[in-house]
Amino acid sequence: MDFAAFLHALPIPILQAPMVGASSPEMAVAVSKAGGLGALGAGGLAPADIAPAVAALRAATDRPFGVNLFINPVAAPGAEVVDAALERLAPWYAELGAPLPAQPNDYAPDFEGQFAALVRAAPAVASFTFSILTKAQVDALHAAGCYVVGTATTVAEARAWAAVGADGISAQGAEAGGHRGHFLAETQASLVGTMALVATIRAAVDIPVIAAGGIMDGRGVAAALALGADAVQMGTAFLLADQTVISAPWRGALKTAGDDPTRLTRAFTGRHARGIENRFMREMREVEDEVPAYPVQNRLTQPLRAAAAKAGDAQMLSLWAGQGVRLAKVGDAGEDGQPLVGGGQAGLPGPRRTGGPLERDSLKWTPVQATVTLQENMGERQWRRLTWPPYRPPPATPGSSPCRWWRSPPPGPAARPTVRR
Repeated sequence: MDFAAFLHALPIPILQAPMVGASSPEMAVAVSKAGGLGALGAGGLAPADIAPAVAALRAATDRPFGVNLFINPVAAPGAEVVDAALERLAPWYAELGAPLPAQPNDYAPDFEGQFAALVRAAPAVASFTFSILTKAQVDALHAAGCYVVGTATTVAEARAWAAVGADGISAQGAEAGGHRGHFLAETQASLVGTMALVATIRAAVDIPVIAAGGIMDGRGVAAALALGADAVQMGTAFLLADQTVISAPWRGALKTAGDDPTRLTRAFTGRHARGIENRFMREMREVEDEVPAYPVQNRLTQPLRAAAAKAGDAQMLSLWAGQGVRLAKVGDAGEDGQPLVGGGQAGLPGPRRTGGPLERDSLKWTPVQATVTLQENMGERQWRRLTWPPYRPPPATPGSSPCRWWRSPPPGPAARPTVRR
């Protein structure tokens, strides 16, 4: 089975984002059992801990799941760089009454060791972010029976992943919460909106595309599928799920986010990431370009964030969240009626609800059905003004062409009048 068929066979075309520090093995199991694809964020695990974690997931469900790793650079900062970074952080540690940490001996788990453990564990899907694998590494995962998914924020990055043999692309739009996955583009150049990114990557590569960023419910899922995505990846939508392991102040900030802005910052980790703006982000803004690159700054702020969580202070926490955070809902991630995964499929075409194949190349089926289901989430006026995806009827006579775009009314007991413009 190729990866497109694998994705189309999912009863619900939703992948749970592997959020280190937020998602949990229990969440991955719940999402997979509900018909989506759960994922384990293993970027922070030691190599020796990966095999037991995957084994525990296999014991909990016979459904497929994914495992994600960060492709971390080898961190070897000079002592003076670390001292300067700690000096900037000293007032924040002092405010919490926490001791300033000493210079660490290491900054992140060994990626080569993690990768070897992942190959041995052989989950159904192995996904990666922050950089790109070699073709030999992709081949090793294929030999172990894994599908390989790479994160891309631009068309160039998607083409690079396709060139090394990846099975699919996770197209991370600018709306996404947490760390940016760019590796070829500069940060600003990587900030392409999800819908534009999906459409352009879909036109550039011949492998499945997974839309990620800002998708919170069935409306976003249907829109992404209509633009050519094979599935979607949702992270922020699951942050208030029962199975998350986020701290109480982070959870509270999510519940009260409302119109609070999210923005990108390097201040917490040394790599741009999107979160709810707080005092640490604001006051570190002038110096955030000077902090050492990930994973060094990430390691230096870990004790600070732990102390802030213990003290209940959300102003010194990395409150990662995407631009759709105000739509996040409390509930179970997958079981007991599937309130989150099931809610994400509420606006989907019928065949995907029952696990039927999605005809990716059928322009008549996918966009029209997606639009029909979008209508369920819109008022009459909004629906009438919606003009995509256009449907052009056959010419009335040979050689003629229609002068207008038309769309037939949706099927169902309450069919609406034909929409014209």
